[in-house]
Amino acid sequence: MLRRVLLAFSALLLASPVLAQQKTLKVVMHSDLKILDPVWTTAYIVRNHGYLIYDTLFSLDEKLQPQPQMVERWTVSDDKLTWTFTLREGLKWHDGQPVTTADVLPSIKRFTDKDVQGGLLAKVTQEMTAVDDRTFRIVLKEPFGPMLRTLAKPASVPLFVMPKRVAELPISQQLSDTTGSGPFVFKKDEWKPGERVVYVRNPDYVPRREPPSGLAGGKVAKLDRIEWVSIPDTQTAINALVSGEIDMIEQPAHDLLPLIEKDRNVEIVTLDTLGSTNILRFNWKQPPFTDVRIRRAAAYALNQIDFLKAVIGDPRYYKECRAVFGCGTPLQSAAGMDGILQSNFEESKKLLKEAGYDGTPIVVLQTTDLNVLINLAPVTKALLERGGFKVDMQSMDWQTQVTRRAKKDPVDKGGWNISLTAASVLLLSDPIVNQYTEASGDRAQFGWPLDEEIEKMRMEFVREADPKKQLEIAERIQKRVLDLGVVIPLGQFVQPLARRKTVSGNLASPVTVFWNVEKK
Repeated sequence: MLRRVLLAFSALLLASPVLAQQKTLKVVMHSDLKILDPVWTTAYIVRNHGYLIYDTLFSLDEKLQPQPQMVERWTVSDDKLTWTFTLREGLKWHDGQPVTTADVLPSIKRFTDKDVQGGLLAKVTQEMTAVDDRTFRIVLKEPFGPMLRTLAKPASVPLFVMPKRVAELPISQQLSDTTGSGPFVFKKDEWKPGERVVYVRNPDYVPRREPPSGLAGGKVAKLDRIEWVSIPDTQTAINALVSGEIDMIEQPAHDLLPLIEKDRNVEIVTLDTLGSTNILRFNWKQPPFTDVRIRRAAAYALNQIDFLKAVIGDPRYYKECRAVFGCGTPLQSAAGMDGILQSNFEESKKLLKEAGYDGTPIVVLQTTDLNVLINLAPVTKALLERGGFKVDMQSMDWQTQVTRRAKKDPVDKGGWNISLTAASVLLLSDPIVNQYTEASGDRAQFGWPLDEEIEKMRMEFVREADPKKQLEIAERIQKRVLDLGVVIPLGQFVQPLARRKTVSGNLASPVTVFWNVEKK
């Protein structure tokens, strides 16, 4: 009798609005979602969106090793030139149609057309063919050691598999069809930019049987609904977390963490221990940074500690790092750092005079709505002005900046000179994965640096298997990257998330994902 009563009571609870609400996770993300195409942009908020609704052929586990995801099995020929992959059974699009190799092949091409690491794979690919609906083959011109790591690349442009009709869109055209095969479905009808983004559990998704690990393993959706709630004011977001109106803040402001630490119902969790690096990019297509001497002058005027103090503030969460490939990585090195990033204003002024800088203001783009980016531009402006530059800092929200930095127009027609961002150290850790060391001109990331010598050295790194020789190549690349002003690293930091203690299951990963997450 008691068992029947308990079962009946449980059934009432399952049908109640209260429990339904408990299965809804409300999160304040680091940015608003205004772009839906995770290939068109490298913005992390769009990447995070992509991981909810799409799936990948391979993924990195918590030890950063590639593991199969959509792939069931694969083989490679003895000469390392022919790779054959077979998809798992039961893969379906959100509209119920099966996922086939007809979808996979154009998805790989769209990825290799955009991504820096994918571009290296494209250079050595002879052909890609479908054997049948579940099996496809990649034939190479020469061995490509990082094949699986490339297919498992976690960002900024992961290889998300999309339906053929979407994957065949040119990378210059943003997609509007968000049909995926991942563990959650994007509710486009409830999407209100600036207010809310909604995802619901995909009832047809079949997770892998392995336990979750990093971005790999079984993607078990334990939530019925996820809402990304827009609360631009950081203090208001903290108040909402403490009061229970929301469940999680992806990137709470570092200076407000002491307030959260005092609340017994909230906890701070660091999932990515390598963290991120602040990044400065020059626009090589617009003067004055068409001149390497002026890029070099800027590198002399800057320093890392001013940025770290202004952006992060709490020394528990930051460190100076004079390494393009990140600190704490196998390729950490200070090669090429001599003299730069020490605020040598006299040397900066000297170079500007030699280069004939005419005092035209340079346009520095400022992000106004991401805590970890807001102060990057003001510090840049202050230091460059002390080094002899005139600076026009133009402020805008992050999504507007993402759109604007993709423009190659002259400055007086909406262009720019300097754009700043932050990037996961994992995605900077070697010359293959580090998109900011690519120097292929128009194909490179915003700023479009062009240098044949860097590209030759990057391919040399791809072909080299000896770790000691890889380090030597990486140091040569880093030195040239810094000498030419391809990218300027501005210090390393970690970003914890804050969640109510009713929430658990967030996976250790450089990407914020929501499978395995549950709410009591």
